[in-house]
Amino acid sequence: MYFKNQVHLTADQAKSFFEQPEDGPFVMVNLLKFKSRAAYADGSDADLSGFDAYRRYGRKVRHLILKVGGTPGYSGPVTGLRLGEVEELWDMVALAEYPSLAAMKEMVESPEYREIARHRDAGLAGQLNIKTKGTLG
Repeated sequence: MYFKNQVHLTADQAKSFFEQPEDGPFVMVNLLKFKSRAAYADGSDADLSGFDAYRRYGRKVRHLILKVGGTPGYSGPVTGLRLGEVEELWDMVALAEYPSLAAMKEMVESPEYREIARHRDAGLAGQLNIKTKGTLG
């Protein structure tokens, strides 16, 4: 199985994702890989780990998920692999439920999200986002 960690969607990926037929609530499964050191564009906070920079984002994005009617879910470190093989494990798994594609799009295009995304960018080395049908509850 081939996979590629990315930090940002390409324009084609974003268009394809948000132009899917609306089918109601979904849970986004985020497999996260962190940089060893935070890398802010302005060079600030070079003493932070990638995880710590991402944690800044995580604390603030919870509010934005709630604001669009979503539910922040479980998040925790990856501690092992029971089945299968990968060259390298992800560092963390995080779940978030959104009521619709439109709600998620509203969030990621908001000025508040653009402001906090710098922490995400500083901390993430890559990620996989997997859309699943259903809800957390």
